[in-house]
Amino acid sequence: MNPVFQYIIVESVKHQQKNKRQKLTNEQFTKKVNEANADFKNMLRDGFLILSGVLSANFGLSGFLLPNSFIDGGVTGISLISAELSGFSFSILLVAINIPFMIMAFSTISRQFAIRSMVAIVLLAISVHLIEFPVITDDKLLISVFGGFFLGMGIGLSIRGGAVIDGTEVLAVFLNRKTSLTIGDVILIFNILIFMVAAIVFSIEIALYAILTYLSASKTVDFIVSGIEEYMGVTIISDKSEEIRLAIIEKVGRGCTIYNGKKGYAKRGQPLKHTEIVYTLVTKLELSKLQNEIDKIDKDAFIIMHSVKDAKGGMIKKRPLEK
Repeated sequence: MNPVFQYIIVESVKHQQKNKRQKLTNEQFTKKVNEANADFKNMLRDGFLILSGVLSANFGLSGFLLPNSFIDGGVTGISLISAELSGFSFSILLVAINIPFMIMAFSTISRQFAIRSMVAIVLLAISVHLIEFPVITDDKLLISVFGGFFLGMGIGLSIRGGAVIDGTEVLAVFLNRKTSLTIGDVILIFNILIFMVAAIVFSIEIALYAILTYLSASKTVDFIVSGIEEYMGVTIISDKSEEIRLAIIEKVGRGCTIYNGKKGYAKRGQPLKHTEIVYTLVTKLELSKLQNEIDKIDKDAFIIMHSVKDAKGGMIKKRPLEK
């Protein structure tokens, strides 16, 4: 870390302990500094993601949707429809319509989340008002697809930074806790109502393009939030678990975890045989190589695979893919 930031963090921890009149051992003080370092790094990362999300969403709105009177789903869609009908500034309406949802977020999710989201929404409103982008295209299909793409990227990056720039998700979480509806059901119903209003107020064609924009945005959000690189969790049950463990480390170049288990296939009264279960995480590109190495050792090994959207720590990102 930058020495200046490190100095600020250390002095901040000293000041906090002085105010609390607590005397810490060297070990406790080091732990407090490490915790403060982690919080600071996370804050910088989240701030960067939220700011990037705001700029991406602004580009999608100002470069594609707003100049061509296109709409999207969610609170953004309501703001766009309201701006077209009333003539009020989209930026003002975006903040005003999101306020009730942010108040709801205080009790539904958390105070920190609500504050971050409100800051992100205000930044988006200010950037839309102040930063002008040239109109990229007048092709309706391109406007729908790429307007939704950049807006969805902005929403996804903001979510990864611990905030939202659209209050629909907050309403969905709230109603999910109060009713039997799932979060997905609430968002779907909410957006169907918006598209119906768009069809009545504007035209069916505009509503259909709005649906396309929404689909493009939602798929992009899923892609950004779930992770760019998808991993596979692989569980291997074999009598040759030690050889497989070494192959994973030496041949595939990944780490693994060993579980102690029992084989459940036995008749009543017979003892269950102990076995070691190997669990590892690989990318989809490495899956074929892993299966090949396992086949070399034990063709009858029982292998279970499942999709893992994102992973952090361990050896998963410390080594490049083996060629």
